[in-house]
Amino acid sequence: MDDDDLDELLDEVEKKFCSKASAASSGVKRNKDENKQEEWSKNFYSCCRGDFDFPCGVFVCHFETFCALRSASRCCPVFISGSSVTNGVGTATSKRSCDQLRCVSCDFRVLMFDDSEWDASCDYLFLRNNVPDRQKLRAKLKKRKGLRAYACQCNWLSSSETTDLRDQPQLRWVCGKHLD
Repeated sequence: MDDDDLDELLDEVEKKFCSKASAASSGVKRNKDENKQEEWSKNFYSCCRGDFDFPCGVFVCHFETFCALRSASRCCPVFISGSSVTNGVGTATSKRSCDQLRCVSCDFRVLMFDDSEWDASCDYLFLRNNVPDRQKLRAKLKKRKGLRAYACQCNWLSSSETTDLRDQPQLRWVCGKHLD
């Protein structure tokens, strides 16, 4: 997701959920639900812009709500998994493996290899020199049923289990949007 997409999404959320806040500044009386809405909007907007000075529980709550608001063409949360798991748009209830991953560090699409794992000799320099050439990358792959090997130009991983990318902070991979 590039900065323009994120800004556009945040603006859309702000319009929808922060419109009641402008009514408060104009002296219009609001009920308790509207006050909650304004508080949520402020916290949500600040967390998306990188201000994480409020308790973790609040962030998780807002993240889940943010996911519900996102377009159905993006994974939320984003999952990676072994080759036995179906690829597609992942959600909290449908844990599909995202096949549209993009790295925000190197700005390369994340390549996937089913029934494969990375050899122990795979390293950063090998990836820098060979991504996105799938044929050259196969030199460091080993066949392994049920696993799926992932790589961009700066990171690599072999996975057999469904994993939420929020649990892998070293990976800067995001869903690059699925075709509708």
